[in-house]
Amino acid sequence: MLVALALVAVSGCTVWRIGQAGALVSRSQVFEQNVAQGAAQGVSGRGRLLIVGDSTGVGTGATSPAASVAGLIGRDHPDLTVVNRAADGARFSDMLRQLEGPDDFDVVLVLGGGNDVIRLTNHDLMASGIARLVAAAQERAPVVLLMPPGNVGNAPFFFRPLSWLMTKRSRELHALIKSTAASSGALYVNTFAERADDPFAQEPERYNARDGLHPSDAGYQLWYEELNRQAGLKERLQALNVSSSRAESAKP
Repeated sequence: MLVALALVAVSGCTVWRIGQAGALVSRSQVFEQNVAQGAAQGVSGRGRLLIVGDSTGVGTGATSPAASVAGLIGRDHPDLTVVNRAADGARFSDMLRQLEGPDDFDVVLVLGGGNDVIRLTNHDLMASGIARLVAAAQERAPVVLLMPPGNVGNAPFFFRPLSWLMTKRSRELHALIKSTAASSGALYVNTFAERADDPFAQEPERYNARDGLHPSDAGYQLWYEELNRQAGLKERLQALNVSSSRAESAKP
């Protein structure tokens, strides 16, 4: 954290933005959904999703947990159990601990990587951390989805020249995750874009929260749409319902 704050100071970021980021973190809450909640709505629990990650997994910057990626998933799949262990400030090493436990899941969604970018995690440590995380996630679920943040350098939180460094490191992060996904069978969701093509840079007030670092409600909605478009999450979760229904109907 001290390294990150020092970098922010060098970049010329205002004290106001730092305060806003801290305020958003202090109010952030994860979205979770369990079978009992589904039963209360008259549906049976089908499918289990585990979310691990950092503040983007928590949904920091959204106006409510329901507007986070986890909340949007729960909205569209009220019969899905959503366990969310993401935590503000987590790096890949922390996410590895979030995977600990005996429970199995149908899908693991990893939302994170930004802290390793901002805090300048060594390239080799970041590569090994991603590989270990994916291997551990695949022990928990047959489907692992990797969704790192977009181009961190485009966040209004950072000013030049630090924004250039953040963009360089974001490219590095995405290259490592893409490579690991290709070799392991995990699914990689690409949210990286150059400034000219990045909605977060072109419409900063719409897609960024007021700290200029985390996504807004619209930003999380955009990520959710990419998650469904690139990884087919909605169809995968719907398929769990079909399989569960067939299994239940086959019971004597």
